[in-house]
Amino acid sequence: MHHIEKAKKGDQVAFTFLLDHYWNEVYGFMLKRTENETDAEDITIETFSKAFDKIATYNPEFQFNTWLIAIAKNVHIDLLRKRKSALFVEITNEEDQQAYNIADTSPTAEDELITEQNLSRLLHFIKELKPHYQEVIQLRYFQELSYQEISEHLNEPLSNVKIKLLRAKKLLAEIIRGR
Repeated sequence: MHHIEKAKKGDQVAFTFLLDHYWNEVYGFMLKRTENETDAEDITIETFSKAFDKIATYNPEFQFNTWLIAIAKNVHIDLLRKRKSALFVEITNEEDQQAYNIADTSPTAEDELITEQNLSRLLHFIKELKPHYQEVIQLRYFQELSYQEISEHLNEPLSNVKIKLLRAKKLLAEIIRGR
């Protein structure tokens, strides 16, 4: 699949295509396993974040969706372990320091659609998103924070923030187009 090869070379459009193409499958799989929308969404975001960080290691002998599901299962296991463990383990800053260029800052079709809306309509549309998507949109478009600043504000890895924003913009654009 040429999108995977392009993504391996850092092509932004290819990353976005892969996210859009495989999101529902990974999310649906995790929703069945967790029976919790928030967990399923968090796991899916983390899965794509890890997959894009490690896409160079993807072996084309396996189906891409199989590889993503394997990552998702591991993320889910990690989440369960973290919840079981009452001990607080300090996570090193190393992961957060490695800023992966999953999404660049050049405006997408979604960005343009979002910025064209008048403020009151846009706020109305944003209210239809889930709270964690509302938050990243608000930080990015209204407080005009950089990806790095959002990452620090939410205390989440940069790659997660980028995936969340890609997803939030896509959902918001779909709401706008639906009107």
